[in-house]
Amino acid sequence: MNDYEKQYFNTLLQMATERFVERALQRSEGAENALRLLRTNPHGEGIWLDQFVDVFFEEFLLNNPEGSCFILQALAKRKYHFQNIPGHELTVEEIVEKMAKEVFENLLKQKAEEVLEQQLAFGG
Repeated sequence: MNDYEKQYFNTLLQMATERFVERALQRSEGAENALRLLRTNPHGEGIWLDQFVDVFFEEFLLNNPEGSCFILQALAKRKYHFQNIPGHELTVEEIVEKMAKEVFENLLKQKAEEVLEQQLAFGG
């Protein structure tokens, strides 16, 4: 991955983290509640991490094979637990997008937890 691509990915991740944390803080009425909800049920009421990632991918035109491959290339060293869904066949495009969203979502969750922990520790 070229330096400019790394920089673009880091900018995307920073924007996603800032937007997600701000949204979680507002919906959860504070950092403590947001962190608790994010850790216990990241797809649940008030957090909806998966929905946020879906919208973020759409907004930044990442919801296509090229965008998904860009994300996967940036996160190539991260682990992915592939779950085979019996009786449900996916296209290669669907698999690549699913993988990209899941690895991005996991990293976004980690970054959001770090930001919320800092806010609780330092009163941000």
